Amino acid sequence: MADHTRSSITIEASPAAVMGVISDFARYPEWTGEVKEAEVVRVGADGRAEQVRLLLDAGAIKDEHTLAYTWEGDRRVSWTLVTSQMLRSLDGTYLLTPIGDGSATEVSYQLAVDVKIPMLGMIKRKAEKVIIDRALSGLKQRVEDISPGSGPARGEGTKKL
Repeated sequence: MADHTRSSITIEASPAAVMGVISDFARYPEWTGEVKEAEVVRVGADGRAEQVRLLLDAGAIKDEHTLAYTWEGDRRVSWTLVTSQMLRSLDGTYLLTPIGDGSATEVSYQLAVDVKIPMLGMIKRKAEKVIIDRALSGLKQRVEDISPGSGPARGEGTKKL
């Protein structure tokens, strides 16, 4: 991803617990601010989604699209755009890194979005930042709500690369 936005957050849960929430697309509308509907279109041999249709409302970006997912255990998941009404591309990655004894996880989210209609780069980056920040905040809340022994975050931050 050439021009992208990235952010990280610490979640007080194991990478497996975090990835369990990330891979539960049916519940995305409950914890992501932008995803209004999610439907798994195709499931892979490992039981995880290979393609997912999402109805997204992220302010400047409203779209129904299908994403293809690639899973690397409980360490990483990446996605690319398959079809879209409004987007030219949407590439993203969650990278999960265990902290200490593995009872906490640093989650890095990287996203690059390109729309079919003319839009200033700074508006696209702002939309990416909003999507990332809301997704990480919602993910943290969701994981820590359902994981025993969860506590407050140790740190978080956003930066444009």
